[in-house]
Amino acid sequence: MGIWNPENLPPINTGQNCVFLICCDAREAQHERAKEHHVKVKRIVSNVVASDVEKASAFYEEVLGLKVLMDLGWIRTYGSGSKMTIQISVMSEGGSGTAVPDISIEVDDIEEALARVQRASIPIEYGPTTEPWGVRRFYVRDPFGKLINILQHE
Repeated sequence: MGIWNPENLPPINTGQNCVFLICCDAREAQHERAKEHHVKVKRIVSNVVASDVEKASAFYEEVLGLKVLMDLGWIRTYGSGSKMTIQISVMSEGGSGTAVPDISIEVDDIEEALARVQRASIPIEYGPTTEPWGVRRFYVRDPFGKLINILQHE
């Protein structure tokens, strides 16, 4: 297939606009094909390997206040009814020279989250600190060893 050249088309007797219509029809068809292949991301779920899913309850339910949305024994899903922004962060570091966290959880009250973590005697691995990019945060590990970045935008 070569470069499109209107001189290679057979003569058309209906006027100059026909070449324009052929071009527009091709673009419209291409646009329609592009719409057919569009995928809309509805949700992103973080999956954590655990031999005992019950251990998640103390951290995700009691400390962070998430609700059990599904429990099939081998999988327990925690969440909230709030609409959330879909995001995936691709990182070479965690910022401020920290390790890349496995999960980042934004909360509405960082001080309350910090108090709950401290009451649960969960060691804090980084922070709490206010970062130059306008986030107050701290790092902890969940019961499965995943590094969790708990943050609040200021």
